[in-house]
Parts: sequence; structure tokens; C-alpha cells
Amino acid sequence: MNSILGSIPQIPLAHWIDNFVDWLVQFTGFFNAITNFIGSINNAFQWVFDLIPIWLFIVLVLALTYYINRDKQNWGLLIFEFLGLLMIWNLNFWRDMTQTLTLVLTSSLIALVIGIPLGILMAKSHTAEVILKPILDFMQTMPAFVYLIPAVALFGIGMVPGIVASVIFAMPPTVRMTNMGIREVPDELIEAADSFGSTEWQKLFKVELPIAKTSLMAGVNQSMMLSLSMVVIASMIGAMGLGTKVYFAVGRNDAGNGFAAGLAIVVLAIILDRLTQSLTRTRRKH
Repeated sequence: MNSILGSIPQIPLAHWIDNFVDWLVQFTGFFNAITNFIGSINNAFQWVFDLIPIWLFIVLVLALTYYINRDKQNWGLLIFEFLGLLMIWNLNFWRDMTQTLTLVLTSSLIALVIGIPLGILMAKSHTAEVILKPILDFMQTMPAFVYLIPAVALFGIGMVPGIVASVIFAMPPTVRMTNMGIREVPDELIEAADSFGSTEWQKLFKVELPIAKTSLMAGVNQSMMLSLSMVVIASMIGAMGLGTKVYFAVGRNDAGNGFAAGLAIVVLAIILDRLTQSLTRTRRKH
């Protein structure tokens, strides 16, 4: 058996991929434009976070949590947010936390802008669903480290390649949940909309998307969590934030600072998770 396999020439898969990446690198103007566009979004978020005083930022987070959960107040969450953000401030991780939050928000925003239309396309077209499903499977199952190699080759070092890798890794849940939410709209409502002479666009924006909001928000939640899971990996290619602190601590075998930075990531993850879950519950009630 080994002799038979040995006589078969090896598929030059790695060579083909290298040639494809080298071919893409030729379009430097295109990728520079994408880099500048994503960088401007990232810088805008960071400018806002740098502009807001720390104490005011904490107050705004607590006020947003209180408003979203106004029907059923969760005082435990408010206390956790207050103490958790104070701890991040006290440990001098605030700037790193806002950089991490910027990466998560930018990648989540881009994932939503691209993912929701793709999910709608999958729900409306069986052909699109057949084509996109294996692509989404590939995006979710490919190890995240692999995305860093072409990201650096095409976008250089810094926040932008980290954001691009995060978008690729975090976008599939948004696409899948949008597709599922629209497909689960009851046929009776679609028939009622048709009987009133609604166009396809009217059915989409006034019937299907409003009913699918719960699934959409669940996709937002998952995309945010997956983006946050990329912060340490993205730090390997120059993305700043709490992930950099963890990455440096690993290299120095510094358990204390590594655990402290990891705890700050946990606090941020829980806050984002609970806020998006609260939005989902609010949408469901309405």
C-alpha cells in the first residue's frame, strides 16, 4: 500500500496557495484602500473611547444596562459591571480594554454588514445556500491561526489584519442565524403579506426581518464572543489590547500579569454577552 501511495505524485497544494497569495499581493492599491477604510472605523471607535472620561464611560455602561433591563432589573449584573470596570481601571488596563473593545466592535460591525445580506440571500435562494454553507463550514472550522498568514501578507502588521481575521472567524454565526430566522417566519404571515399586495422588499423589512430579530441578535452575540476570542491570537500580528498583555506574559512566563489581563478579558466578555442577551430578550418582548 505504501509503495502504491509513494508512486503517486504529491499534490502541490501549498505551492498553489503560495502562488495565489502572491497573485493577490499584486493588488496593493485595493488592499491598501481596505486597510485605510477599516483603520478609519477602528480609529473612530478608539477616538470616541479616548474622548470619554473613564468615570463617565462606567456611568454610561451602567445606565445602558439599567435601561435595557428596566422591566426586570438585574442588580447583580450592575454590581458586577461596576466592580469589574473599576478593577480594570485600577489595574491600569483601561486603555488596553478600550483597544480590545474597539477591535471587537469594528469586527462585529463589519461581520454584520456583510453577514446579514448573505443570510438574507441564503434564505431567499436555495442555490446560494448550497454554495455558501460549505464556505461557512470552512471559515468556522479552519484554525484561527491560519488566517493570520494571508492577513499579514495582504494587510501588513497591526490592528487591521487582526480585525480581518476576526471578521472571517466571527461572521458565519451572523449569516447562519439570519438565514434561520427568516426561514422560520410562519407561512401564514407571508401569505397575509402577499394578500395585501406587499412587494418582496416590503415583506423583508416589515415582516421577515422584524420577526427574525431574536435570531439576528443571537447571531450578533455569537459574533461578538468569537471576535473577543480572537484578541489574544490577533496580538501575535500587532493588534493592540488586552491580548497583547496576555501574549507578552506567556512569553515571559509571567503568570500574575497574564492572569490579571485574562481576568480583564473575562469581565469585558461577560458585559458584552449580558448586554446583547438583554437586547435579545427586549426584542422578544416587543
